[in-house]
Amino acid sequence: MEFNGTSHMGLNTSEDESGFDENANIHFAIAASCAVALCLFGMVGNIIVFWYLCFRIPKNKYTVYIINLTAADFLFLTFTVFIIGIQFNKLIGGNNDFTGKEQLYLFAEIFYDSAQYSGMFFLTAISVERCLSVLFPIWYKCNRQKNQSSIVCICLWIIGCSESLIENLACSSKDFDAQTNACTGIEIMRFVISIGICLPLMVTSSLILLFRIQRTLRQQYPPRLYVIIIAAVFLFILSVTPFSFLWFLMYFKLLFSHVQTVSLFYAIVFCTVLNSTLNPYIYFIVGRLRKTTPKVSIHEILQRAFHEEEAEREKITNKEVDTESSQ
Repeated sequence: MEFNGTSHMGLNTSEDESGFDENANIHFAIAASCAVALCLFGMVGNIIVFWYLCFRIPKNKYTVYIINLTAADFLFLTFTVFIIGIQFNKLIGGNNDFTGKEQLYLFAEIFYDSAQYSGMFFLTAISVERCLSVLFPIWYKCNRQKNQSSIVCICLWIIGCSESLIENLACSSKDFDAQTNACTGIEIMRFVISIGICLPLMVTSSLILLFRIQRTLRQQYPPRLYVIIIAAVFLFILSVTPFSFLWFLMYFKLLFSHVQTVSLFYAIVFCTVLNSTLNPYIYFIVGRLRKTTPKVSIHEILQRAFHEEEAEREKITNKEVDTESSQ
């Protein structure tokens, strides 16, 4: 996401010129502080999930995606705090003699965008793979490679980092404001990838899983992994997708005033941060579902969230073996 378009925007203009009132700096400083607090809350949750899934809980084909998604969310929140700090420094009138601020900002944006794009790709991949395993179970079991999750995640990291590098290096803040051909092509590419490809794949996969849940609810509770994927996709659609449209409108200057642009900047920050912050807590909440005991360890919660389906299959297999041996 191109933050440079707002990074040089002055907030000290009068209300008649740009729509800001005299307390605009205070309002935006409060918004930035709340966003940082939300980021810190999300970073704690992502660290906990990453630690347990990496070192305490056996990995499977789906936890590999979740580990990478958690790492992407953590990096995203970390560099969001970094970028907000730079913005806040400009609001309060920081050191203008620092010559490396543009390079520092570019560095932060590259990692920020890489984490955001990669996280979107991981969520798309896990929802599509779970959907394929439901629709074509025999084909999926026969054709899936042992290390497919790791290979896919590496490829998605490369794609996400490449998209970020192209966007930030080929479209500077001046080019973004001038709407050069390169920036226009990059913005269209970003919009097509996120809204034209990833969003339909996630929505279609989630609808198929919802249909599957509707069928299984008549006989038993659905696997928690289904609920986690659907909840994460639903949160992504509500928090990130609408502002992708608004940012696209802002690039083509369909939002006319500075106050609209800067307000949109903070709205995007809050919504994208909310998505990355709530993901680990979705895992905790879903892992506690249908649990009668009040005290449950984090290890058990995550174990139930991501390994319940495998445990159920083992039980079914054991029952079939016992039935055949008794006969």
